[in-house]
Amino acid sequence: MIDLHYAPTPNGWKISIMLEELGLPYTVIPVNIRAGEQFKPEFLSLSPNNRIPAIVDHAPADGGAPFSVFETGAILIYLAEKTGRFLPTDMRGRSHAVQWVMWQMSGLGPMLGQHGHFALYAQEKIPYAIERYRDEAARLYRVLDTQLGKTGAYIAGEYSIADIACFPWTMTHKAQGFTLDDYPNIKRWYAVVRARPQVQAGLAIGKFVKEPFDEEARRNMFGAKAKEMAGRK
Repeated sequence: MIDLHYAPTPNGWKISIMLEELGLPYTVIPVNIRAGEQFKPEFLSLSPNNRIPAIVDHAPADGGAPFSVFETGAILIYLAEKTGRFLPTDMRGRSHAVQWVMWQMSGLGPMLGQHGHFALYAQEKIPYAIERYRDEAARLYRVLDTQLGKTGAYIAGEYSIADIACFPWTMTHKAQGFTLDDYPNIKRWYAVVRARPQVQAGLAIGKFVKEPFDEEARRNMFGAKAKEMAGRK
């Protein structure tokens, strides 16, 4: 029913976890982002922002032609609405969950992504950039910890797309030099979500091939290839 154009990254895991949680039949179509497959015309027709993941629903609710969706927040909402699961139907509950999905999309993911880039991947270590994004990442961890302390359970109260959106990014905490001992509410929530069989199944979908992270991979993943393509237009 669903084609998942995918790479095993925090953003990719959001959707593989969601599909496993829903039990929907899906086919994984790997996108090798190190090799630059995200710039191929067939993928850009689905995801014009040249970012994974994207889905194609071959059985959309309107009964029409296959329907494609890009951007993980939009995909999560689309799948939740399609199935009537993991998104409350009452106005307040729905808005609450969507607000936290938007928080992840605009804050947690981008800031952890930038910290990871400058702290782990950038060839030139720029102290100001590392400190700037580490401080913001720590602030966002505190925001999430405070929210989980309020609910005592999941981010929006009940397990929802808010948790599915946020969890994969918190999986980078060790690599980025954070300890969940500093965030006891996240630590509790992380263990509960990580133990879900569907989450484990979603995380097991695909692995990066053990290949060198060379200059070509850097060009494809860190903007140089996109800049070259823009210059050719």
